[in-house]
Amino acid sequence: MTALKIRVGAIPRGKSTPLFLDLFCRSLIILCTFLSVILSSIAVCDGHWLLAGRHMFGLWYFCSLEEQQGSVLGSQSFKASSNCTRHLEEAGVDGLGVGLPACRSVIALAVVSAIFGLELLVMSQASEGRDSSRRWTFGARLVLLAGVMAAGGIATFVLLLGAFATLLGFTLTFWCQFTATFLFFLNGMVARHIQHIEPLLPFSGHSDKL
Repeated sequence: MTALKIRVGAIPRGKSTPLFLDLFCRSLIILCTFLSVILSSIAVCDGHWLLAGRHMFGLWYFCSLEEQQGSVLGSQSFKASSNCTRHLEEAGVDGLGVGLPACRSVIALAVVSAIFGLELLVMSQASEGRDSSRRWTFGARLVLLAGVMAAGGIATFVLLLGAFATLLGFTLTFWCQFTATFLFFLNGMVARHIQHIEPLLPFSGHSDKL
């Protein structure tokens, strides 16, 4: 009986198996961050964010639209003419030639920050100890930084084109970027706080009754 007690006491308690809930939350954060990067990349590459009347305002181009009479029930539709230009100052909006390049640069940097943050979050799951914790923390900060920069880019776009902006005028790609920005914030905050919540959770490898 004495030998049995000595053997049980020699079992190391430092190595504990993490809970399924912890692994599930981390995997969900990584998955949502990956989806956010995809959405933000699509929004930046497409760049057509606002339709105002017969004008399309984008991160890369300013286009004039021409109206066409449809063949079905006299319906009307718009299509982009060849009058698209990258000289955004020709749109007649003050500060657009400088503001939109700055806007797309900030959002592009946000995507880059999120990609590096996602890489660190994934790498942290392949390591253990302090290295894993540091990589996860730094990755969470990069994702949160991506959210801040993306929010700044969206705010700049809306402020520059506030006179033309309407809720229904924003395109699907704009709402993709809006959703990605929200997910950047959410994933970054949750990833930061999960490090503080984890020590409070019980582990399956701990057994104080032995």
